[in-house]
Amino acid sequence: MRRIAILLLLAVFCSCGQQPKEAMVETEVPVKYDMYVPSEMANLMNEMYNYKAELKQDILSGTMPTEFPNQFLKIHSAELSDFKDRTEAFEAMSKAFIEAEQRLYDSTSTQSLETRFNATVNLCISCHNMGCTGPIPRIQKLLIN
Repeated sequence: MRRIAILLLLAVFCSCGQQPKEAMVETEVPVKYDMYVPSEMANLMNEMYNYKAELKQDILSGTMPTEFPNQFLKIHSAELSDFKDRTEAFEAMSKAFIEAEQRLYDSTSTQSLETRFNATVNLCISCHNMGCTGPIPRIQKLLIN
């Protein structure tokens, strides 16, 4: 009996031994970041904003603008963001903006420089009201009060 009990205990201890575990291989999945890449039009709009911010300061200090920024003409051809289309309304607004911008540099105009400047900024706001409203608060800061 004693031998049977010892054999049973020995069998239990042997069966309770650790089973070898399969090695877990961790494979790293590379993380792909979807980085925002601004369109040609977004870059142009940022350039326009920066130019207009500097121009506002020049006007407030009494400096008359002298040369129309030809890079603004790219508004008619710059590639839009993927989710945007070049509509007739956009084309009309961009044409009106360029005309107003050119009037800003007309030294023979009877309108004040501040009025002409604000007209260009208001055209930006009007255009953005039609589709891309995000930058409107930023653009409104350009207005000369």
